[in-house]
Amino acid sequence: MTLNPPRCHAAQSYGGQTAVMTKLIGANTTRRAVLGVFAATAVSAAPVYSKTFGFLKGAGDIRKLSMYSGRTGESLEMIYWIDGEYIPEALAEINYFMRDWREDRSIRMDPRNFDTLAATHRLLNTTEPYLLLSGYRTARTNAMLRRIRGRGVAKKSLHIQGKAADTRLKSRSVTQVARAALACRAGGVGKYSRSNFVHMDCGPIRTWGR
Repeated sequence: MTLNPPRCHAAQSYGGQTAVMTKLIGANTTRRAVLGVFAATAVSAAPVYSKTFGFLKGAGDIRKLSMYSGRTGESLEMIYWIDGEYIPEALAEINYFMRDWREDRSIRMDPRNFDTLAATHRLLNTTEPYLLLSGYRTARTNAMLRRIRGRGVAKKSLHIQGKAADTRLKSRSVTQVARAALACRAGGVGKYSRSNFVHMDCGPIRTWGR
């Protein structure tokens, strides 16, 4: 479904912070794993690469994304989840930010991927925003990139379904980002050291690259 562009980065205020979160999608092991990351990092800001996070969510829990795009020049600092619920207006803002900039089209992204991105960011203990390289891609854009880059672009990429993002952090290595993402055990993690970015998706748990 294509969305009409919302107010780009006109964030709402919540408790003095930049804000903008649908009801929780059914709980599953993937969801619980990511919730565990938030529970663990709410206690300690230090990176914890453990597969046995607690599953209790602390009071006042929030989740946010901090990103910028070199392609569009836009930036995003958005709280999208508060005390167990997504904020629909915030999801719409993130959907638009992560649009296919080549065709200026956006869809409803899978918020589970936002959770993985946010949890990974917390584990890395940095305030540096992600550089978003690729979020949603139309089928036509994906086919074009596949012609140019070959097998590096999957024919049935989860980017087309709004379930993936490619990001980069200047202050953290590809290995560090991938390790944190893998700790979430919430989907696929691809390391692209030569191109200096990490792919995260909310598909089956798997890993590739070097």
